[in-house]
Amino acid sequence: MDILTLLKAVILGLVEGLTEFAPVSSTGHMIIVDDMWLQSEEFLGKYVANTFKIVIQLGSILAVVVVFKDRFIQMLGLERLSKKTTKSTEESSRLKLTQVIVGLIPAGVLGVLFEDYIDEHLFSITTVLIGLVVGAVLMIAADLFGPKEAKIETVDQITYKQAFSVGLIQCLSLWPGFSRSGSTISGGVLLGMSHRAAADFTFIMAVPIMAGASAISLLKNWQYFTIEAMPFFIAGFISAFIFALLSIRFFLKLINKIKLMPFAIYRILLVIVIWIVYF
Repeated sequence: MDILTLLKAVILGLVEGLTEFAPVSSTGHMIIVDDMWLQSEEFLGKYVANTFKIVIQLGSILAVVVVFKDRFIQMLGLERLSKKTTKSTEESSRLKLTQVIVGLIPAGVLGVLFEDYIDEHLFSITTVLIGLVVGAVLMIAADLFGPKEAKIETVDQITYKQAFSVGLIQCLSLWPGFSRSGSTISGGVLLGMSHRAAADFTFIMAVPIMAGASAISLLKNWQYFTIEAMPFFIAGFISAFIFALLSIRFFLKLINKIKLMPFAIYRILLVIVIWIVYF
């Protein structure tokens, strides 16, 4: 495998890492970058290319686990294994694993029921552009019409009802281009959460649903982990992990200040550019 091919893996990993948890739709960006430019299917084959996209998504998931490791330790009841017990880790125990599961149920059920339909009919440039625009409108609505003062400042204050409500709104992200974080953060804000609380809950919820979906997909595609493809997979995984780690930390520091509007504007501008170039 040549250097140019490995560079393409790093680029795709970068796109995945930077966009997976920002409210701009990683799926949308992957389809746009890959279908319109890199075209990984041409040099990898369709099934190996699809397996690669699952692998780099795992890199992004690992980044979330690293950032929120204390919260996951608390929710799983493994606090004794942690080398430190700080105020932040004690507070994180208030968010229960069962609340996260409740938030996952709606999208999980619909995802299983409509997986084949989504794969066959919704993964295209046109559908992604629609998702980017409609998602941007929801984000703008959240910033304009959400409560002026958040009633929920941290994820520890989220109730089961609110977790389920955010889960219902997360179903919108099954449409490629809509964005999981864009839909759930917007929904959380409209429900009275601070942008940071909604973002934290979004990222924590993402780990089990993304890890589960990725695991199922990998089991279906294990035969494509060939010696020839492994360098490409490894390069993409490492790239996605590093850039997701940087992206998540940067995003969480700024989200309460910049809110969702800049991301919504970016999405609309991106659609305009893509429409002009592609169509």
